[in-house]
Amino acid sequence: MAHPLSGADLATLTAAVQDGGGVDDRRAILAIAGAALGRAPFTLAERLISLPAPDVDGPPLFVLGHWRSGTTHLYNLLAAGGWGYVPPVAVGMPHEIFTLARLIRPLLERQLPETRYIDNIPVTPTAPQEDEIAIANMSPLSFYHGLYFPRRFDALIDRGVFLDGIDEAGVARWQATFRRFVAKIAKQQGRRLAIKNPVYTARPAMLAAMFPGAKFIHIHRDPLDVFLSMRNFYARLLEVMALQTVPEDLDVDATILRVYDRMMATLTTETAQWQAPDWVELPYTLLDQQPLEALGLIYETLALPGYDTARPGFERHLEGVKSYAKNRFAPEPALAAKLDGAWGRWFDHFGYARPGSTAIGDQSMGRSA
Repeated sequence: MAHPLSGADLATLTAAVQDGGGVDDRRAILAIAGAALGRAPFTLAERLISLPAPDVDGPPLFVLGHWRSGTTHLYNLLAAGGWGYVPPVAVGMPHEIFTLARLIRPLLERQLPETRYIDNIPVTPTAPQEDEIAIANMSPLSFYHGLYFPRRFDALIDRGVFLDGIDEAGVARWQATFRRFVAKIAKQQGRRLAIKNPVYTARPAMLAAMFPGAKFIHIHRDPLDVFLSMRNFYARLLEVMALQTVPEDLDVDATILRVYDRMMATLTTETAQWQAPDWVELPYTLLDQQPLEALGLIYETLALPGYDTARPGFERHLEGVKSYAKNRFAPEPALAAKLDGAWGRWFDHFGYARPGSTAIGDQSMGRSA
């Protein structure tokens, strides 16, 4: 499986390596650079393709939510119901969607892993993807650069998620890159888009300004489940994506606590006055236990047409994933106090029991995530 950064253009690759402080895995970076150089003529040619406005049949529908909150499950369902989505080939080769990617698509599809690195969700040629890896191949501002270059883990994550230290010109360049990517996906899909990316949970106001009339769904989950699953998320992705030796003193727990708190604070502040038919918020438990009711709530609240037409697709997808086995993680007893202190207000805000109120150390089966 090629490294995800293999889809970067030469300028983005150079900037990412410089910002990240170099690489330790020289073989990997030579392969990545070779891929970028070999694709360069197609990259340049595709920049000349004119694109329509990225609002086929209406502005995008954005699925927001912190990582491990159920955004993927919801996104897969929406795609099964007929929404346009970001396909794997567009993530791996965002610069050459209409040129080289079309020519070598069978080869690319054979390289896809059977499941995602972090869980048991299958990856197929038509599996909807979040766009952040694509953005990491197109812009120096990406959350994933923190995973590729862990010696600057926190600084690159804060820059990629919250745009820390980025001036107005840098933000404008990111916006132009994102608009063009959305326009390319709209052209490729030919239907109204749903876009899922946890990073955008920290940018709702920006997205609303960029795409007037866009709709937003925020899905939230018990913060304890999120925390436990995020530990696995970082461990698995750093293992396969890091181009540097992971520092021994990397404090992943502290990063999870800090980023979640700041992301939720930004989200709740920027959406405090938002309401139907542009905004809906729901718990993961509703989607997990009553998925058709959850989807009906989304369609009704956002005044989206076509639920009855989409429902057979929802049902087929649900039938296909009913045997899906979630990862299970056991929390240690000391975690209750840590989360209560750091995230107590978010347990309260979203209506979840604080971990100190339950004997989490006695849950021998752990939590599902």
